[in-house]
Amino acid sequence: MQNDASALLFPNFEPFRRQVGEIEIAGVQGGSGPPLLLLHGHPQSHLIWHKVAPVLADHFTVIATDLRGYGSSSAPPGNGGHESYSKRAMAQDQVALMASMGFERFALCGHDRGARVSHRLCMDHPQAVTRAMLLDIAPTLAMYERTSMAFAAAYWHWFFLIQPAPFPETLINAEPEFYINKLMGLRHAGLSPFAPDAMAAYVGAMRDPARVHAMCEDYRAAATIDLEHDRADREAGRKLELPLRVLWGEHGVVARCFDTLPLWEELASDVSGKAVACGHYIPEEAPEALLEEMFGFFR
Repeated sequence: MQNDASALLFPNFEPFRRQVGEIEIAGVQGGSGPPLLLLHGHPQSHLIWHKVAPVLADHFTVIATDLRGYGSSSAPPGNGGHESYSKRAMAQDQVALMASMGFERFALCGHDRGARVSHRLCMDHPQAVTRAMLLDIAPTLAMYERTSMAFAAAYWHWFFLIQPAPFPETLINAEPEFYINKLMGLRHAGLSPFAPDAMAAYVGAMRDPARVHAMCEDYRAAATIDLEHDRADREAGRKLELPLRVLWGEHGVVARCFDTLPLWEELASDVSGKAVACGHYIPEEAPEALLEEMFGFFR
């Protein structure tokens, strides 16, 4: 189903599935020019970029991938320390993939979970990234350390998915479509921004118990080993040195609960950002505004 939707929504792109270490990463590639890697969020796939990727492909070589555990990429089992779904491991996947395609340096844009992978990728592999854009996240460590009742109520899935296996997996597997429709539909714009073919693909992937487990492991890692990595950076005084642009939806939970730009200014030496007139799902809710930002920043 992912492949069918991808062929429909990315008509001039080439699909790929490449071996990267012990797993395979799937995605699409199209266009020509400087390489630009696009990383999606939960519970979605590379399909989130279908409204912007064809336009970007007129100016960039666009590579939109599925993170490990998502879409059509491999979904290896988790382990006790959740290392296999750490953002460090997920970032390494993407660096290795890009190198296998001949791109040792590239621009990077990530949304939601993909933005958290992008943050770690820039920290661990600064030589690989020319400039990066993060969409609708505050730093993971700050979000956990500054959790409020309002944030916990709105981002309930952050605290549900981190429960020990197989508790959340069992409940999601019982009604995967109900889970996705509630998670995505309760946000600012409801389900209206999402193409039916994309939504069907998101639901189809969620019907795979291995993928549901992988998504839970992504969140378990974020609440454990990822925080260890972030705290180690903070204690060592490491900051992002590359040009960083952060955007957030003015009607989203991140904007409501966090002072986003100052939080990133604590972690990066060259950062700018602004709110966009939409909710959380910027690539699908506000593609024109996102394209304007991307061309202004990446060109």
